[in-house]
Amino acid sequence: MIATLASSITKAASKQTYYTIRFLVDRERVEAAYRAYGYFRWVDDILDAESISGPERIAFLERQESLLETSWRGELPSDTTIQEKLLVELAQHDHEKNSGLQLYLRNMMQVMDFDARRRERLISQAELNEYTRWLAVAVMECIHYFIGHDDFAPRDETRYLAVAAAHITHMLRDTFDDTRIGYYNIPRAVLEENHIGVQDVSHEAYRAWVRGRVQLAREYFKAGKDYFARVKNPRCRLACYAYVARFEWLLDTIEKENYQLRPQYDERKSFGTGLLMSWLTLSSMIRSQGSAAVSHTTVSNPAGRLWKQNP
Repeated sequence: MIATLASSITKAASKQTYYTIRFLVDRERVEAAYRAYGYFRWVDDILDAESISGPERIAFLERQESLLETSWRGELPSDTTIQEKLLVELAQHDHEKNSGLQLYLRNMMQVMDFDARRRERLISQAELNEYTRWLAVAVMECIHYFIGHDDFAPRDETRYLAVAAAHITHMLRDTFDDTRIGYYNIPRAVLEENHIGVQDVSHEAYRAWVRGRVQLAREYFKAGKDYFARVKNPRCRLACYAYVARFEWLLDTIEKENYQLRPQYDERKSFGTGLLMSWLTLSSMIRSQGSAAVSHTTVSNPAGRLWKQNP
């Protein structure tokens, strides 16, 4: 019953994620992968709901954090819901020290905590950087844990850059939807220095900030795909390239529209965009063949620009 719930949540939320897990994840970890995605999809939906108050949102999040910690200690929490059992069983069955699953659970919980507490609040670029770092570490470690977990994957500063680029692009794409429910993805300093509001997407200063984020995302996608080329497992490489292809095409669209964001990018669901994403994935896989070593000089201090500086 729990396994069916996890896969159904995943399929309803993201067909690409559902089929990636079904066909690319290591066979013995498929069920756990559905649980890992399904649980946080459920948490995210609860936190985004407009039907609960701020205090209720924080109380819900703190309960989930407590469940994670008690599960890791081997305790059996009482009165858990069927959705919460997805988390409890994941944590209790992972006995590997500092595993990729633990990194995923811990960092995704940080992402959820940040979202729960930032609603209706302007935030700094440093906070946005940390937010992106948590998400990037969570997603990349999750992929490596579930796909080709016994195969070699480099551990250097480029490991998380492609996912960071995807997150930057994702936040640009969802600007209007996020703003509507109180998530502001542009730093407080940009707004205050230019005397603009969170909805002033047509303002020159806002578009200049978007241009900088697009340029940074392009750099990170390039460095990140170089990293993927050095990952040994071909299923893992395919999953990674397909993941970034979901976002990479959007950068061209934003550039063509002079960095003015719009409420919807419905073309992402079109047949033509699907073909483009398939081509981006296939061409990346072809280029990665035989790429045993890639130079690290593509981006100057790539990780530092996101994690330490304020672009």
